Amino acid sequence: MSSTRIDADILRRLPKAVLHDHLDGGLRPATVVELAETVGHTLPTTDPDELAAWYFDAANSGDLVRYIATFEHTLAVMQNREGLLRTAEEYVLDLAADGVVYGEVRYAPELNTNGELTLAEVVETVQEGLAAGMAKAAAAGTPVQVRTLLCGMRMFDRVAEAADLAVAFRDAGVVGFDIAGAEDGFPPADHLAAFEHLRRESVPFTIHAGEAHGLPSIHQALQVCGAQRIGHGVRITEDIVDGKLGRLAGWVRDRRIALEMCPTSNLQTGAASSIAEHPITALKDLGFRVTLNTDNRLVSGTTMTREMSLLVEEAGWTVEDLRTVTVNALKSAFIPYDERKALIEDVVLPGYASAL
Repeated sequence: MSSTRIDADILRRLPKAVLHDHLDGGLRPATVVELAETVGHTLPTTDPDELAAWYFDAANSGDLVRYIATFEHTLAVMQNREGLLRTAEEYVLDLAADGVVYGEVRYAPELNTNGELTLAEVVETVQEGLAAGMAKAAAAGTPVQVRTLLCGMRMFDRVAEAADLAVAFRDAGVVGFDIAGAEDGFPPADHLAAFEHLRRESVPFTIHAGEAHGLPSIHQALQVCGAQRIGHGVRITEDIVDGKLGRLAGWVRDRRIALEMCPTSNLQTGAASSIAEHPITALKDLGFRVTLNTDNRLVSGTTMTREMSLLVEEAGWTVEDLRTVTVNALKSAFIPYDERKALIEDVVLPGYASAL
C-alpha cells in the first residue's frame, strides 16, 4: 500500500506499540483543569482547548530545558491519590482509543511526593489506576497491555531510590527503569552505582541519551552504564558519514539496540529540523532498530496515530514501514519473550495484514 492511500481511519486502527511515553506529559487538558481547581493550582488558562494550545506553543521553543519546564502544571495535579488514579486510568484509555496494544509508561515517583504520598504509595497508586484503565479498555473491546518504567531524575540525588523501587515492584507491573531530565551537564555515568544495582538484580533499563547531548552520552549509556535501549538517540547520526557507520553506530545497529525515537518532540526540542529530515527514516533504511513514540502527548499535541500520519505524509512512509517499527518496539519491550512473541504474531501482524 502506497503512502498516498493510507487514510486516517486505517492509521487509527493499525495496532501500535509505544515504548517512550511520559505519564506526566500525557494528561487530558480537561483533567488538568478540573484537578487544578480541586488542589488550588493556578493554570495559564482554565479553558481546556486554550490550555492544550498553550502547552503546544510553550513546547515549540527549541529548548529542552524550557520544554521540561512545561510539566509544572501537570505535576501539580498529580500529588495525591485522586490525581494519580485518574491520570493513570485515563492514560490507558487514551492509548486504547489510539489503537495502541502495548505501551510502556514512564514517570519519576520522586516528582509526585509533594503531598502526603510516599514513593512506594505513588507507585502503588499509579499501578492501581493503570489496572483500572486496562480493565475498562478490555471490557470495551480495545484491550491494551500497559507496563511501567520508573525514572530517576538525573540532575537530582534520588536516582538510587528510584532504582530500588524498580527492583521492589518488578513483579507488580514495573518492567524497567530510566533516567530522565536535562541531559547536558548530567551524564548517565554519574549514576553508575544505580545501573550496576539494576544489572545485578536483572532489571532492564533504558537511558535518555543522544538528544540534547551527542555521541558521548550514547556511548556512556551503552558502554559504561549498560543500557538495553536508548531514549531518543537521534544524534547517533553524528557517527554516520555518507552511509558509513562508525564504531558506535555500528554497535547500536548490529546489536539491535532499540532507539526510542519521538519525531514531534525532537522538533520541539531542536534535536531535528523537520519530520521529512528526521533521522528516524534514514536510520530505518540503514537497518537500525528504530521505534516510533510520542514522548509527551499533551506537551507535543500528538498521538501515535498523528506520529504515523506525519511520517506517511512528510517522509513517504508506507504501511510496511509502520509495521516494521511496531514489530521493532515489541521485540525490544521489557516484557518476557513469549509475551512479546504472542503480541507480534497474534495481534500486530494480523492487524497490519488486514490493511495491506
